Amino acid sequence: MTRISSDDAAADHVVTDAGPPARIAAKKRGASKPKLEATQADAQTANLTSGAPTGAPARRPGRPTGAARGPEQRARLLDAALTLFARQGIVETSLGEIAREAGFTPAMVHYYFKTRDQLLDVLIDECFAPLRASLGLPFRENPDDPVAAITQFTERLVQVASDNPWFASLWIREVISDGGLLRQRMHERFGFAHQKESLLAIARWQKEGRLNASLEPALVFVTLLGMTILPLATSKLWRNDPLRRNIGGAEIARHAVALLVQGIGPAKGA
Repeated sequence: MTRISSDDAAADHVVTDAGPPARIAAKKRGASKPKLEATQADAQTANLTSGAPTGAPARRPGRPTGAARGPEQRARLLDAALTLFARQGIVETSLGEIAREAGFTPAMVHYYFKTRDQLLDVLIDECFAPLRASLGLPFRENPDDPVAAITQFTERLVQVASDNPWFASLWIREVISDGGLLRQRMHERFGFAHQKESLLAIARWQKEGRLNASLEPALVFVTLLGMTILPLATSKLWRNDPLRRNIGGAEIARHAVALLVQGIGPAKGA
C-alpha cells in the first residue's frame, strides 16, 4: 500500500504548447518528367496538403521526417509521459512505453530525449516550475488578507487539476506518496524556500490576529490539498453515483474554502 507523507506544502504541471502546423512541400520535378506523371504528383501533393486520402499507405510510426519534425511532436511525447506517469508512476515508466503511448517508435522518443531523467527535467523546467510559481502568487498578492490568499490558492489549484486530467493522480502518486520521484527531484532543484515562505506568512497572520491561532501552519496546505486533489483524483468513481456525479471542480473548491473559513458550525446569521 502506498504511504502518504504530510510534509509537502504545494503541488507542482505542465503546459505544452503545440508548434505551428507542419507544412508539406513537394520536391521540384525536372522538365524531363512526362506531363501525366507531373500532374499526378501535383494532385497527390494537393491531397496531402488538404488532408484528403491519397491511397498511399500511412507512414509507420517512428522518427519524424522533414516538416513533420517539430514542437508538436515533442509536445505529444511530453503529454504521453504525463499520462503514463500519472497512471503507473515515473519509476515504472520506460521511454519505450512513452513512445508507444504517443504512437511513435522508441527511436522517435530518443531523438528528443536521451533518457527518462532528461525528459523529467524538461517537464520540471517547462511545466511544474511555472505551475509552482503560479500557485504561490495568491500569497504574494494578498500579504494582509489570509482568507483571500487561501481562497484564491484553492480555486487556482482546483482549476489546474480540472484543466489537466493527469494532474491529481500524478500529484498523489509522485508528490505526497512515500518515495515519489517527482517530489524528490523538485526538492533537489528548488529546496524548501517556497514552502517556508508560505508557512511564515501563515504564522505572521496568526500573530496579527488575522488567522485562527489554533491552526497548525504546517498542516494548512496538507489539509487544503487533501480536500481538493483527493476528491478530484477519485471523481471518476462517482460517474454512476447519483449523489455525487454532478460534483465538479467549482463545488470542490467552494466546499474546501467553506470548511476552512467557516468550519462546521452554523453559518453566521442562521
